[in-house]
Amino acid sequence: MIRVAVIGAAGRMGRLNVAQVLQQPDMALSGAIESSACPLMGQDAAVVAGLPACGVPISADAEAILSKTDVLVDFTFPGVTMKIAPLAAAANVAMVIGSTGLSEADKAALAELAAKGARIVQAPNMSIGVNLLFSLCAKVAPLLGEDYDIEVVEMHHNQKKDAPSGTAERLGEILAAARGLNYATDTRHGRVGMVGARTKKEIGMHSLRGGDVVGDHTVIFATNGERVEFTHKASNRETFAKGAIRAVRFLMTARPGLYDMMDVLGLK
Repeated sequence: MIRVAVIGAAGRMGRLNVAQVLQQPDMALSGAIESSACPLMGQDAAVVAGLPACGVPISADAEAILSKTDVLVDFTFPGVTMKIAPLAAAANVAMVIGSTGLSEADKAALAELAAKGARIVQAPNMSIGVNLLFSLCAKVAPLLGEDYDIEVVEMHHNQKKDAPSGTAERLGEILAAARGLNYATDTRHGRVGMVGARTKKEIGMHSLRGGDVVGDHTVIFATNGERVEFTHKASNRETFAKGAIRAVRFLMTARPGLYDMMDVLGLK
């Protein structure tokens, strides 16, 4: 039985992750971690997730939970992720990280933990479909070549704090690498005013916010006479939790290292 704990268990994604773990015949919920200020502290994690009670209360005692856990699932925020990651590594607990907004320094710190023996899957999007989109873009961009301009458009709900989305950033990184560009310096984040004609050495990135959109991502390859578009739309967040479950199973046999969902799905 794989012992899985969820951090941020009272949150929107945390509840879905708790529910997914409880529904797996080969997994047991070993803990549900939250901030000590959480108003649901002490309540049964399964009940909070909308399921019958499982006997696992929401707790702020992360270290006690880690001592009886094989894999920790984390869809919280960078500040929380970067506090819990060293604790998990020290306890020999693998991590599935779906938090978005991680900085390059954060990612470097996770890579350092992995180099010292931690097992981590970190991905801005755990969806199977999105990771297929990543794979397709990596293959299509060099095939189409510079004649095709690349634009990325993402839309999310009006409460999302970071922009562009972590998924859009990852798409930008993949597309830039496939074209021999630098994501940090060759990405044009929106356009306003007299910006001049579009160059061949740029990737357009555009963020839309509104309503309750879970996550839409479109990559546009446009040239004279035709346009190729790849679009992924998530209609609910359960797809991300299902991907996290696949990552949990992957980590149970993985060697120490920093992985992403492309590794989990065998798309590399």
